[in-house]
Amino acid sequence: MKINQELRTAPDKRNAGPSPSGASRPFSDLVHKQETKLHLHQLNGMLASVEEAGRRVAKSRNMRDLARYKSLVKRMMKEAVEYGLQLKQSSSFDFTGSSRNHTTVLEIDRQLIELTEALLQEEQSSIDILAKIGEIKGLLMNLYT
Repeated sequence: MKINQELRTAPDKRNAGPSPSGASRPFSDLVHKQETKLHLHQLNGMLASVEEAGRRVAKSRNMRDLARYKSLVKRMMKEAVEYGLQLKQSSSFDFTGSSRNHTTVLEIDRQLIELTEALLQEEQSSIDILAKIGEIKGLLMNLYT
């Protein structure tokens, strides 16, 4: 009889603990929430650096700052798309039958191109001078080789 009593207590202790399948769901949810929070924090940091680079471009108006600004915007867009921030995906057809998708991404790219063109037009004289200097350096390098 003593043996039967010990057998009864052992199963009761096993059933008292939480089931492994129930315990894994809250943990995976917690990991997912923390991962989402980390990505949002990272994107907020990237947004702050993009804003700072934009202020720097407006202030200095040089090509190096513009290139840095463009690369930061592209990287932020890539991160946002890669980590699944929801994009407004609208499928609309115009009168020719072509559809438009991801218009937000294309709009940002177009704005970057326009910003680059505007800066290039303002700095055309400086760019021409730098091009002449580059040609002269190239000719000098050809003399030595």
